[in-house]
Amino acid sequence: MLCLLACGVAGASCPPGTTTKVALQILKQVEWKVADDNARQALALALLDCLASPDPVLRDEIAFDAISHWTRGRALTPATLQSIRTTLLPRLLPDADSNGFAQPFAALALAEVARADRVQPFLSDGERAELVRAATNYMTTLGDYRGFDASEGWRHGIAHGADLLLQLSLNLALDRGQLDAILAAIASQVIPATGHFYIYGEGDRLMAPVFYIGRRGALGGADWSAWFTALSAKRKKAAPATQAALAANHDLAAFLLPLYASLRESGTAEMQAQMLPAVAAAIKALD
Repeated sequence: MLCLLACGVAGASCPPGTTTKVALQILKQVEWKVADDNARQALALALLDCLASPDPVLRDEIAFDAISHWTRGRALTPATLQSIRTTLLPRLLPDADSNGFAQPFAALALAEVARADRVQPFLSDGERAELVRAATNYMTTLGDYRGFDASEGWRHGIAHGADLLLQLSLNLALDRGQLDAILAAIASQVIPATGHFYIYGEGDRLMAPVFYIGRRGALGGADWSAWFTALSAKRKKAAPATQAALAANHDLAAFLLPLYASLRESGTAEMQAQMLPAVAAAIKALD
């Protein structure tokens, strides 16, 4: 099996080269143990094509799981992580995949790259800034709100984009301007302009970067009051009720309530003083 994995993984295909889906599933059962370092690096890069596969097993359970496992276990070299970054950044563009799989899974895998850089920096300031720009642009331009499909599996672009922004927001190398860009990107999708109802936990994922930016203490109480006031203003009330107005109220609540709970349960006293008044006021304004 390992010979198959090590041989012929250079071509753009999924499963890569002469590897089979069954062989990859067996490798997953042994927790992605590939003793040969060169073979592991090559396989990680070869599996990038599977992140766009219409097969949810190859895409999510194999390709992303392997990349995440190796990245978090520090089993991928900086050169490999750089190659993952440069390969996946173009896939964040709106027209990268008409099926809608490549973009969200590129974002999810790039979240692992961002995490690895936070734990043990390997990106230059310019490369990190490029990743922030790509991530915020992906979030603000995203219009595909599909979540889970029983036969096709997950797309979940909003949640995956939020995961990427979360990992970036945790990086102390980011400056205030980059944090503001992340907050603006999040604010653009808390209430989708299309009147879409979030039903796959998107609110929890969207609030996480906001919570951790708050923990950094880079923004003061006045900053947060202005941000939440502007966010609440995006919700257009309608009488009589419309589907769009109901969706906006639902989605804003799905963002604010877990944020409020996180602040109450896990926030520091300083965070609570800076953020809770604005969050509570926004919740009270909900219908």
